[in-house]
Amino acid sequence: MSKVIVITGAGGVLCSGFSEFLASKGNRVALLDLNEEAAQAVAERINSAGGTAAAYKCNVLDRENIEQVHKSILSDLGKCDILINGAGGNNPKCTTEHEEYQSGDEAAEDFLTFFNIDQTGFDFVFDLNLKGVLLPSQVFMTDMLGRKGCCVLNISSMNAYRPLTKIPAYSAAKAAVGNFTQWLAVHFAKEGIRVNAIAPGFFVTNQNRALLFNEDGTPTPRTDKILRATPMGRFGESEELLGAVEWLLDDQRAGFVTGVTIPIDGGFSAYSGV
Repeated sequence: MSKVIVITGAGGVLCSGFSEFLASKGNRVALLDLNEEAAQAVAERINSAGGTAAAYKCNVLDRENIEQVHKSILSDLGKCDILINGAGGNNPKCTTEHEEYQSGDEAAEDFLTFFNIDQTGFDFVFDLNLKGVLLPSQVFMTDMLGRKGCCVLNISSMNAYRPLTKIPAYSAAKAAVGNFTQWLAVHFAKEGIRVNAIAPGFFVTNQNRALLFNEDGTPTPRTDKILRATPMGRFGESEELLGAVEWLLDDQRAGFVTGVTIPIDGGFSAYSGV
């Protein structure tokens, strides 16, 4: 049965893959992204392949804007059955220069350290990743009340389990997403709305490419460290997320699954380093 699936951050590498995959299964997909051109490009690929998709410019930190988009989706596609909260990411304004404290960091002015992270930068990253889940959920979950087969899928991260160096706001926010996923799952359990999350390990996206590769395409020292700590010894491919996504969204096969976060990380979370 065709469902209406709303996906935030749908213009990104991972969520565009989710969108095309889920549309290929006969679902009607609403693609929300602040970058409307990116979302529209995904919608065009889906529609050209015979699927049904519509793109919407959406700021997940602006509830009024989300509500306007909600009205458009109701008119264009119908009520939301499934919400995937995929919008998120880090920002250079909250990325420290050093992985660990170095003498003199407290007095630095020409590079970013823990001591001079601007609150607005921290707030933006934290809000994008946590309030960017809260606000769309508040708006679109109203469609799910009193209906069967509805669910929410949040996108967490390995940072939720083991905070990465240099990106404190992103790590803290993704940990909060895992906790909030559990809270929502309990709050809506008797309403029959399941809420789960996936926690991707290391996948190359537009958000992290500059941290992982130099301008000439060679790997950065950070990439070397990541791959040494990933037992499978490589980055994940976006297609390798699709099986878990499909399972968690399926009310028959995962009907008793709620409040969980599934790591998809090539063994990163299982490896002690020894």
